[in-house]
Amino acid sequence: MAVTRTHPNFQFEQAALNRGARCIAGVDEVGRGPLCGPVTAAAVILDPGAIPEGLDDSKKLTARKREVLYDNILTSARCSIAHASVAEIDELNILRASHLAMERAIAGLDTPPDHVLIDGNMIPKGLALSAEAIVRGDSRSLSIAAASIIAKVARDRIMGDLAAQFPGYGWETNAGYGTKQHMEALRNLGVTPHHRRSFKPIHNILYQA
Repeated sequence: MAVTRTHPNFQFEQAALNRGARCIAGVDEVGRGPLCGPVTAAAVILDPGAIPEGLDDSKKLTARKREVLYDNILTSARCSIAHASVAEIDELNILRASHLAMERAIAGLDTPPDHVLIDGNMIPKGLALSAEAIVRGDSRSLSIAAASIIAKVARDRIMGDLAAQFPGYGWETNAGYGTKQHMEALRNLGVTPHHRRSFKPIHNILYQA
C-alpha cells in the first residue's frame, strides 16, 4: 500500500487561533546528529495573509529551493535564529542544548508569541509559554516547516564558513555529519576545536588506548 505524501498545512495554527491565541510561532532545530558545529534553532511567526508558497520540511527540499524560501520567509514573516555552541552541547548533552537553542530563538522574536508549536515530542523545560509538541511537525505545520528551512539554511552557511577555515573535512557538503570523507579527515587531520568531544566517534579518537 502506497504511503500518501503529506504536506504541511495551517491546521495547528488555526486551532490555536480558534482557542484565542493571536501570535503563534513555529519552532524547529537542526544539527543534533553532526559530529561538529553548533545546533541551530529558528522560531517563525507567519503572516496568515502572506505565507510563502512551497513551504515544506527542509529535508524534502533542494538546497536551491531552501535558499529561495529562506529569503521569502525572512521578507514575509517574523523570524529569530539562535544557537547552542559546541561547548554547551558537550556540557549539557545534545537534547538539552537543542532545547536551549529553541528557547533562545523564541526569546529573540521581536513579538513574544502566546502559543508555540514545537517540532518533536518534547517541550523544552525552560519554556514558560503555552506550547505543544508536534511529532514530524516540519511535515505537518507550515510555521514549523518555515522554521526548519530558516534553521537549516542558517546552519549550512555556518558550516560552509567553517569549511573554509578547516578544509578537508567536507563540511560544505556534509554539514558536519560523519560521512566517509569526514571520518577519513578526522583520522588524517585530527580533531578541530569545532568537534563535539562528547560524541562517541570524537571521544574515541581523542581517548583511544
